[in-house]
Amino acid sequence: MSVKHPVIAVTGSSGAGTTTVKNAFEHLFRRHGVKPMIVEGDAFHRYDRQDMKKAVAEANDRGETLSHFGPDANLFDKIEELFRSYSETGNGRVRKYLHDEVEAAPYKQVPGTFTPWEDIAPGSDLLFYEGLHGGVVTDKVDVARWVDLLIGVVPIVNLEWIQKIHRDTSSRGYSAEAVTDTILRRMPDYVNTITPQFSRTDINFQRVSVVDTSNPFIARDIPTPDESLVVIRFRYPEKHDFPYYLSIIKDSWMSRPNTIVVPGGKMGLAMEIILQPIIHELIERKRS
Repeated sequence: MSVKHPVIAVTGSSGAGTTTVKNAFEHLFRRHGVKPMIVEGDAFHRYDRQDMKKAVAEANDRGETLSHFGPDANLFDKIEELFRSYSETGNGRVRKYLHDEVEAAPYKQVPGTFTPWEDIAPGSDLLFYEGLHGGVVTDKVDVARWVDLLIGVVPIVNLEWIQKIHRDTSSRGYSAEAVTDTILRRMPDYVNTITPQFSRTDINFQRVSVVDTSNPFIARDIPTPDESLVVIRFRYPEKHDFPYYLSIIKDSWMSRPNTIVVPGGKMGLAMEIILQPIIHELIERKRS
């Protein structure tokens, strides 16, 4: 934990809503004049796109599983090293994963590869991580210990599967069968590595649909925000002004002493209202 060099991590799988959180933080950073160092979790995968395909095939031949959710396909030690170094000194080493042609063109590389490791540019106010493993803990690393604010974003699992199936079939060209195989292959890593992080988060945003998602493998549409609720759980409820939240966020209510529920369409608004005083406190502590 660091006063001078705060680390904020948003953890959640692709399609879970981490982009909504990222947008909320960007609004808050602009409002407070904060210059963040933004780091994407994909940069800490162990393999580039082609090598990952080979590694998965080799693991299958051995009767093992390998996925981007688990420790064998990632450099957890590099995440911890970055968070520790930034927390202590404001420095660290990062790289980028180039997802597509647009991202790869400036580097004259092919998509699915990494840029070289390089030092963080000086002058940032805080480090902002968005990815799968911002709160991961194993018998060898403890990433979560270096995070000043850990946010979880996770839909109920059937909704997460629906979103993945639709995204991968419509925009990435995979068959529904191939996506289902991927979901099954990475399930042990999801259970053992991804989900434990959501018990460590300071605030957890879980999207719950209010339409039938009982069979995600035949669902034709992704439930819209208006067909969803967001369950927000607070690790330290004594630090939050729940009457204020309820008065500002229309149609919200408390389901437990540490949990409020808001309409799905109000998720972005709820994030900004809840995170605003936290960011203010982090920045004021840093500047003082």
